[in-house]
Amino acid sequence: MQILAIPPGIAAVCALPRPKIHRFYLSHQASNTTLAQPYPETIVRVLSKSKLLAWRQCPKRLWLEVHRPDLREDSAATQASFAIGHQVGDIARQLYDPLGKGKLIDLHAEGFDAAFERTQALLQRAQPIFEAGFRAKGALAFADVLLPEQKGRTLTWRMVEVKSSTSVKDYHRDDAAVQSFVARASGVPLTAIALAHIDSSWVYPGNEDYAGLLVENDLSAEAFGRGEEVGGWIAEAQKIVAKKNEPAVTTGTHCSSPYDCGFLTYCQSQEPQAEQPIQWLPGRWGSQLSAHVQTHGITELRAVPDDVLNHKQRRVKAVTLSGQAYFDAQAAAQALAAHKLPAYFMDFETIQFAVPIWKGTRPYQQIPFQFSVHRLSRAGKLKQHAFLDLSGQDPSKAFAEALIAACGERGPIFVYNAAFETTRIRELAQRFPQLAQPLLALNERVVDLLPIAREHYYHPDQRGSWSIKAVLPTLCPDLRYDDLDGVQDGGMAMNAYLAALAPQSSAARKADIERQLLAYCALDTYAMVRLWSVFSGTSWKD
Repeated sequence: MQILAIPPGIAAVCALPRPKIHRFYLSHQASNTTLAQPYPETIVRVLSKSKLLAWRQCPKRLWLEVHRPDLREDSAATQASFAIGHQVGDIARQLYDPLGKGKLIDLHAEGFDAAFERTQALLQRAQPIFEAGFRAKGALAFADVLLPEQKGRTLTWRMVEVKSSTSVKDYHRDDAAVQSFVARASGVPLTAIALAHIDSSWVYPGNEDYAGLLVENDLSAEAFGRGEEVGGWIAEAQKIVAKKNEPAVTTGTHCSSPYDCGFLTYCQSQEPQAEQPIQWLPGRWGSQLSAHVQTHGITELRAVPDDVLNHKQRRVKAVTLSGQAYFDAQAAAQALAAHKLPAYFMDFETIQFAVPIWKGTRPYQQIPFQFSVHRLSRAGKLKQHAFLDLSGQDPSKAFAEALIAACGERGPIFVYNAAFETTRIRELAQRFPQLAQPLLALNERVVDLLPIAREHYYHPDQRGSWSIKAVLPTLCPDLRYDDLDGVQDGGMAMNAYLAALAPQSSAARKADIERQLLAYCALDTYAMVRLWSVFSGTSWKD
């Protein structure tokens, strides 16, 4: 189970009065902004970089960001990405200013006008500047890093935009184009701009040494060559914001590309909702299916012709329309017949950090901190083994040793989505060569229940998903994750794990978290026991 950890780490509008002109400064995260009313006769809107990128994604998103920010509902994943960005930004300041001589502009404390004025003052001296602010040509931007470069008597600057991704994305290039345009238009002698992102192959050596975490990509020529294009974006975006009513844009793939839009729920509520949406069709859509849906504007599953669907999609459609579950019990049992008892049922909980905290680990590496293993004997007796490390130290080696002991030396090891657990085991074997042989031997015994479910079972309530949380209630309605106290999914497990590691957590709070995590992971493996019983045709009871 994949979990992303975010260690604990601007919404504002300034209306500046001018004769017959108001300028609204909309910052990076203007989810709580409101606009002064009524509007004066002439309005010049100074749009932030994030607003321009919102326009690039969807004009309606920009309009809502400005006029109806109260409708925005950022997902947990989006909020986590913000937190990661702040954390990586903190590390970047350490890396680009090791002597601590740089200056940080605090927009929260200083306000917009003061931030812009202080930026101009700092540009007269040669020192790193962080969060420098610029406004020009109807836009504003704040630079992650500005580094001085002395060329003779001339002081010039190099900008670095810091991202928490592991590669350069297309929208990062747009980001750099906007940043460089606004900075140069405001008079900054900017000679270069680079994008720094995380090097996922870098291994943390420990002792707070993060040199090498970030790798730079020079985007100067490309970004500087897009000035006219960016000017056009600003003009078009301002036209959208000036509209009295929101643009008419239907939901689609752009709602999640390149970012998840926080207005999706609102936009969907304005559209007719499909009773059985085509989004329930599983797997990769072929070109024929995609073209047919787009050409005919199809939203209902029943309207999709069978000849543009693959075998699995036709099954999902038929089951959904009929309301009758599909279960080839004989084929499922035959697929499992070769795997005799004793059997083991295994599940992991992992955590990953953009900025590693444990020596020998990489950025975004998934570190297992918990497992549950149920063992079903030949006599039908069920016993559970559990591991959970809340010490705050790297749990990897103790996890590996306990896992080897819990899984014995023979018998199938059932998992649900084998790629995840087997990959974690291989990574552990690489990190701890002395344990490699017994760890890799576990992988040789792994049997995946997910393909059994996909090939031989589907219930209308699954809605296109074969996740264990989608399948389990249809076969074992007495088992429910929402009956658990506290931790009920992977995201909650991550948050609970981090809360337990926090220095301020009391012993009682830590004990409660331990209980919740153990119960959650145990349900994952017990659920597999129950699914195996159904799929194998084995009449087994607790």
